[in-house]
Amino acid sequence: MYKRILASLGATLLVTALSAQYRTGSYRELFEDETSARLRGHIEYLASDALDGRAPGSEGERLAAAYLTEKLQSYGAEVISGAEGDLFGLKTDSDTLTSRNVLAVIPGADPALRDHYIVVGARMDNLGSYDMTVNGETVHKVFPGAVGGASGMTVLLELARKLSEESALLGRSVILAGFGASEVSGAGSWYLLNRSWPDVSNLDAMVALESLGAGPSAFYAYTCSNKDMDAISAVLSGKLLPIRAETVSSEPLISDHRSFYEKDIPTVLFTSGIFPEYNTVKDVPSNVDLDALGRETEYIFRYVLDLSTAEKPRFRLSDPLPDSSKRENVLSFYECDQRPTFLGSANPETFLTKWVYQYLRYPDSAVKEGVQGNVTVDFIIDSSGKVKDVKILRSPDERLSKEVVRVVSASPSWKPGRSSGRKVATELSLTVEFRLEKRGSFGINGARIK
Repeated sequence: MYKRILASLGATLLVTALSAQYRTGSYRELFEDETSARLRGHIEYLASDALDGRAPGSEGERLAAAYLTEKLQSYGAEVISGAEGDLFGLKTDSDTLTSRNVLAVIPGADPALRDHYIVVGARMDNLGSYDMTVNGETVHKVFPGAVGGASGMTVLLELARKLSEESALLGRSVILAGFGASEVSGAGSWYLLNRSWPDVSNLDAMVALESLGAGPSAFYAYTCSNKDMDAISAVLSGKLLPIRAETVSSEPLISDHRSFYEKDIPTVLFTSGIFPEYNTVKDVPSNVDLDALGRETEYIFRYVLDLSTAEKPRFRLSDPLPDSSKRENVLSFYECDQRPTFLGSANPETFLTKWVYQYLRYPDSAVKEGVQGNVTVDFIIDSSGKVKDVKILRSPDERLSKEVVRVVSASPSWKPGRSSGRKVATELSLTVEFRLEKRGSFGINGARIK
């Protein structure tokens, strides 16, 4: 009996001790996966007291820039801003502060697109710190900016790692940008666009990362109502991803996307929006939901991949279509009042999963040579539902192109789209992924090849 009581008491003490360890973080860290551990490490450094709130032009901001530079290089991105960053000066009421941008590039794999770029950016700075007097003593208060600022840089670094590993799937090249002095009217992004980058005409789109990981249900995509950017989210909504971004029409918060919007560059802002500790001294690393941040990172990663191979997004619908061969009397898939459906679904992902990936075969010679990448295919669903005029817009290899044309051309009939109550011909472009899986097995979009 006494042995049972002692055993029960020991178990209780063990549970109590483990609970205390969990609250302090030491026990929790034992059960983190590699991704969560990396994310936590970035957050804890960037939002630490050592960086003193990362005020624009401060030593803390410089340390954040140095950290980004070192990590981007270690993850395989080519840093183009030098060891000290891309420096610029800002005049203030009393002085001139010196800030910097950190820029790195991951080259695209498509020869026709690699000289065009997607900018993925996050701000490096925050509100800094201040001193206050409490009971006659000076107390130093720091604005850590864990969710606000550090989370965006953390996602930027994890994207650098993932995009470097999967660079063969990129069409356009990706610029990874840490913006300095963002809190001063977006100074860093303004400097990139107006002084630093030689030709902004080859910047096709911008993805802004700001205040992420605030919770499992707060994840928004704001595109300034750009339909071409929204279309990528619409395609992703049908894929098996661990989270979905809610597309919103109202701007959740101000970020560096505004500088790009002013240059007529299509943008998307990914954010958790305003949260209770936003811009306060209580925005500490424990506020960041690492599980949510990891899921958001995976979604943004897939968004950037799709954006890199998509048709160049238009800033306005009135802008000329990038493909001058667009047919007359044919509507875009997303312009229909009622979109065409395949097997009862208006989600193009159903066509990919239920038809294309079921019948697609990876050419043996391409497998042996390690050829992989994305094939962008364009086709018409006519007013009777027949698929016709199948053509390849971009492809890493002719063998992959032929296989995609073969399968798409053999598609069963769709239910045609409608506009103003009438059946219409509809044009649709899709990206088909050919990816060689690890561990010796081959797959297309994650499916094993028979």
